[in-house]
Amino acid sequence: MGFQTLVGAWLSDDMQSNDKEIEGLIKLANNNLVDVAAVGNEVIYRKELEENQLISYINYVKENIGNTPVGYVDAYYEFRDRPNITDACDVILANCYPFWEGCAAEYSLLYMKDMYNEAIKASNGKKVIITETGWPSKGSDLWGAHPSYTNYLKYFINAQLWSKDQGIDMYYFCLLYTSPSQRDKRQSRMPSSA
Repeated sequence: MGFQTLVGAWLSDDMQSNDKEIEGLIKLANNNLVDVAAVGNEVIYRKELEENQLISYINYVKENIGNTPVGYVDAYYEFRDRPNITDACDVILANCYPFWEGCAAEYSLLYMKDMYNEAIKASNGKKVIITETGWPSKGSDLWGAHPSYTNYLKYFINAQLWSKDQGIDMYYFCLLYTSPSQRDKRQSRMPSSA
């Protein structure tokens, strides 16, 4: 079993920083350290770049890294709603979080399957990787979604078994804190259910 990397360039509304991120990604890819290149993560969701700006970055990376597949990371529905972004990508990098859409834990795997299938339908036959999913163990309820250690474990196990059974590449998001100051800094930027 080999070790593979999905390496990203963090994009924002800071164009100077974006240029550094893009050049760093290209350098890593050209040194054969990148198996999948992610150009941005939720920058459309955060409304920090326009669609045409993101597509320009994607195309620039594709032109400069050879055969490494290039994609963009965002919520699964962005690929359905923004076909020009989908068309620019070699691979679809979809975030699927049933919790953040208020889904009750007992229906969460079915809901994630629906999210994944939405990305598949939008992909035009391109590979879809679930780049983020997860369930919080603590925090506040969100509509029917309840964070708890039990729900976190059930979701983790069910998601892992399903992705293995179906041959779906999936990254499980887990936020760990090594110090109270990191937790406090993160909580000041995130809703209490993170």
